[in-house]
Amino acid sequence: MKKKNSFFGKLLNGLKGFGRRFLITLKKNPQFIPLGMLLISFLIYSLNLTDVSDTTATLQGKGMGLCEFLTMLFSILSMIAVLNAFPKRKKPNYALVVLIVVISIVIIVADFIYVTKVSNTLFSGEYNKKYYDAYITTYNMLYIHMVLMAITAVTVVLEPLFAKLLKKIKIKIELEETNVANIDLAEEE
Repeated sequence: MKKKNSFFGKLLNGLKGFGRRFLITLKKNPQFIPLGMLLISFLIYSLNLTDVSDTTATLQGKGMGLCEFLTMLFSILSMIAVLNAFPKRKKPNYALVVLIVVISIVIIVADFIYVTKVSNTLFSGEYNKKYYDAYITTYNMLYIHMVLMAITAVTVVLEPLFAKLLKKIKIKIELEETNVANIDLAEEE
C-alpha cells in the first residue's frame, strides 16, 4: 500500500524543487545576483518617491531636485549596464563593471547630499510640520538606499567570484536503482 504524503511533506518537496531550480538558474546566470540587489534598491527608492518628492517640494533646498533626478536616472541606467556587463558564456565587460561602480558611487553621493539637506532642515526646526512624516520616511529610506547601493557595487565587483563558486555547487538528483528482476510484468486479472 502506498503511503500518502502529508501537506508538510509536499510543501517541503516543493520548496526543495524550487530551491534546486533557483540554484540552476543562478548557476546559468550569476549576473542575477547584482541585478537582484539593484532591483531591490531601485524598488525601495521608487516606492518611496512620493515622500522624496514631497520633501523636495516643501524644503526646496538647493540641488535636492537634481539629486533626486540623478538617483532615478542612474538607477535605471545601472540596470541596463548590469545586463550588458555580464554577457552569457563570455568574459565580463570590465569597462561596464567600472562604470556600474562609478554610477553606484554617484548615487550614494547624491543620496548623501540629499540626506544632509534634510537633516540640516530637521535640526534647524525650519520645516513644514505637515510633512514631518515624509521627511522622516525620506531620511530613513535614503540611508537604507545608500547601504543597498554599496552592497550592489560589491556584488557587481564580486560577480565573477560568485560565478566560480556557483559552478562548484552540485545539484544533481540521486535516483534510486530499480531491480528489474523484482518487477512483475504479468497482467493481473
